[in-house]
Amino acid sequence: MCGIVAFYDPKINEKQAVIGKMMATIKHRGPDSDGIYTNDQVALGFRRLSIIDLRGGSQPIYNEDNTRAIIFNGEIYNFKPLREELIAAGHTFSTKADTEVLLHGYEEWGMDGLLKRVRGMFGFFIWDDNTKTLYGARDFFGIKPLYYSNQDGHLLVGSELKSFLPYPGFKKELNVEAVKPYLMNQYNDLEETFFKGVYRFPAGHWFEYKDGEMKMHQYWDAEYKENNLSFEETVKKINEDLQETVDLYRNADVPVGAFLSEGVDSSYLTSLLNPDKVFSISFDDSTYDEASKAKALSDINGWHFFSDKVDADEAMRDFPEMQYHMDEPDANPSIIPLWYLCKLARKHVTVALSGEGADELFAGYVNYGMHTHNEVIKVFTDKLKKLPKNKRVKLAHKIKKMPNFPGKVHLYTNLAEPSEFYVGQSVIYDMDYPTIFTSSDANSILQPTYRNKLTVNGNYQRDFKKVKDVDAVKQMQYIDLHHFMLNDIEQKADKISMAHSLELRVPYLDRKIAELANSIPTAYLVNHHDTKYALRKAAEKVLPDEWAKRPKLGFPTPIKQWLQEPRFYKQVHELFDEDFVNDIFDQKKIVKLLEDNYEGDGSHRRQIWAIYTFLVWYKLFFVDYKNTVEKYQHVQPEIAALIKQGKLV
Repeated sequence: MCGIVAFYDPKINEKQAVIGKMMATIKHRGPDSDGIYTNDQVALGFRRLSIIDLRGGSQPIYNEDNTRAIIFNGEIYNFKPLREELIAAGHTFSTKADTEVLLHGYEEWGMDGLLKRVRGMFGFFIWDDNTKTLYGARDFFGIKPLYYSNQDGHLLVGSELKSFLPYPGFKKELNVEAVKPYLMNQYNDLEETFFKGVYRFPAGHWFEYKDGEMKMHQYWDAEYKENNLSFEETVKKINEDLQETVDLYRNADVPVGAFLSEGVDSSYLTSLLNPDKVFSISFDDSTYDEASKAKALSDINGWHFFSDKVDADEAMRDFPEMQYHMDEPDANPSIIPLWYLCKLARKHVTVALSGEGADELFAGYVNYGMHTHNEVIKVFTDKLKKLPKNKRVKLAHKIKKMPNFPGKVHLYTNLAEPSEFYVGQSVIYDMDYPTIFTSSDANSILQPTYRNKLTVNGNYQRDFKKVKDVDAVKQMQYIDLHHFMLNDIEQKADKISMAHSLELRVPYLDRKIAELANSIPTAYLVNHHDTKYALRKAAEKVLPDEWAKRPKLGFPTPIKQWLQEPRFYKQVHELFDEDFVNDIFDQKKIVKLLEDNYEGDGSHRRQIWAIYTFLVWYKLFFVDYKNTVEKYQHVQPEIAALIKQGKLV
């Protein structure tokens, strides 16, 4: 687990100096060591967090005749059998690291053949001096971030956006089109980032770059074809495959722990891992306490339990640093508890397992059709779903026009086509489906330059067309996997953990697990019993019923209470009042929204938090970037202290 950055630019002579400055921006990703490869065309830079082959795994790694070099961020969990296969084919290994498997695998099988064989999370670059070509790839789900800028005959690629900023001639320009979609989603859901001309490299793709031309190739995507397993066989298969996957994911030459909340996803994984150490976080506000249930499960299993409480003043003080590490503004409040959870875990382990991905793969969100607990409504809806499609959709349209009544949302969302209404996880559960900001509301608070016609649902239409022939639940799963999971959940999981030099492994987001989950009949996943039903029944094999059946809570954060605290209200108000704000927003309107939220019932908190987050981020990167670098471009103090003492675990 590391940080990587590279560029292609024959015109730059001092490549080592340039790549060195770029690497310095991501030293938090790899505090153990660094490495550089340069020639007259390219420069590759690497920062290492040592996980496997601690002594011999430094990068770049070269092939036998030094004509090919690789830098790699991530883990290849099945590298050992692939290594044996490559040795049998005649390749000579100089290390025991998984990185070298990728290099020799490329030589033996080519990029497509290699990527069909591996299981893992990764971003990597290979320079082939024989063909003067730079190759790169991003993992199946986009667990590891990868960005690129391909302009004027030069290419920049890397793990984090901030690494591009020291590049000579890089023009730091705000992508004005991204502001409105961010307000509607709480994250940027466009392919182009908040930095104009810089893009996210797509998940499940690889590239080749030669002579100023970049070609992209897709090697994997989620596919939905139901299997013929019975429900009992499905439950058994889930448990077997997850156990095998967790056993692969425990492989490391450093301590491995687990994040543990009170929910089924992390509880299930942790029980399969059976680690020595587990970690949980809670808030001062007793309403938001997942640690007590997590400790109870730890006590049952005899795990060493570590927990901490988030202090509100500390969180609001540290929030700018969190947004610095995110690279782009992300108003998902769960970033805050994740920050302190990673900080806690890093004191004891270098690797932790986490439960991201279970909801998207095993249908855990209520959005997938569980908007009521009334059994009569659920049974009645199930019968209506059997109507022919055209009649079902017409009925949905009639229901939408009716006055509100109990079960209306459940009926409508189960009968209508998702492409008509689905807006992912930005929804608030009433019949009109307002997002954090609706399209019109977002335009109303933005200055004219930042307004556009984009909508959340409109941004999904291209992906809806790819899955138009599968059922409604699987359509929504596909959308969440390629939007909310890809551009929000995975981003914060990677960026926040790596800010603390901690490797986060996510076993649910394994290709084998995904292919199993995608083949499970929808009726086994979401039914009148529950969401994520098959996974819950599988979890019962290792968990007490109380944990297996617990409803999803997410990572609750007391934003509502904080924004109605006078000291925090003042802090937010002061930022809203700064001169630069009126260049982007209608300043009077957003100040009024803040005041109404403070004096009222707090119902505008999501909108306020989205605006506040953006302004914090914008000030860091566009108003006072020099001060930002001086303050935050470092390895976390506790990690630096361990390095100095020679005690880094």
